[in-house]
Amino acid sequence: MTEEGKQKFRIRRDLLLILGLLILSALLWLALGLMPRGGVAVVTVDGAQFGRYPLSRDRQVVIPGYDGGENLLVIAEGAARVTEADCPDKLCIGFGAISRQHESIVCLPHRVVITIEGGEESGVDLP
Repeated sequence: MTEEGKQKFRIRRDLLLILGLLILSALLWLALGLMPRGGVAVVTVDGAQFGRYPLSRDRQVVIPGYDGGENLLVIAEGAARVTEADCPDKLCIGFGAISRQHESIVCLPHRVVITIEGGEESGVDLP
């Protein structure tokens, strides 16, 4: 095979690889877009349920964490996020907004876990 033929083969192989990656990316993006969005943010503190809050209703909830700490949960535009925390590392703020089933935000120092559950938006709102 000539040098020119080898180069054409490499270019064709590279184009096929790029096309394959683009198709794979599009399929992954489509699959993530079709995942059901959750309906309720379930908050637990030290393993006990603190509250269930529908994502369809905007609100702010102060969550008293373990050993006196606090986290501020903000539910807006169908998503939940922790915007303020007085824990040392503040990693829970870095999780960003969650809105899909089984996504979670965890604050280990305060023992707070916020998980999205799908479907029903009925539940008890605790203060």
